Amino acid sequence: MFVEILTDKMISSGKELTILLDKAQVKVKASLWIYEMDLNIWRLIIASPEVRVFGPKKLYKRIQSIISKMPEDNKLVLKDIAVVDDIHPLVILLRKAVKTGRTISEIRFSRNAINGVFIEDAYIYRIT
Repeated sequence: MFVEILTDKMISSGKELTILLDKAQVKVKASLWIYEMDLNIWRLIIASPEVRVFGPKKLYKRIQSIISKMPEDNKLVLKDIAVVDDIHPLVILLRKAVKTGRTISEIRFSRNAINGVFIEDAYIYRIT
């Protein structure tokens, strides 16, 4: 089976989006790429309490507005992004193993188990 790879373009685009969300004063508690093995895709997870407060649709609209202003060669597609509450089970699980603080880190987290849950692959910018 062919495994989808996380490209350098995806990594730089995810980092840039996280920076732009910070500048737009979106409360980003977690930002990371996660490999979804069953679908063979990478998904950029943005976790924010704003999802709980305002609903995901509002955050998707803000992200789409930011993406539309990104350079064409570094642009993400909204379908590759998932917005979740900052108390989403995946975020809580990863928070037990990794904490970056408010800075943007670049941590590869591959083939690890946390509390018996296997994480095939992740690329973490932030988990607070």
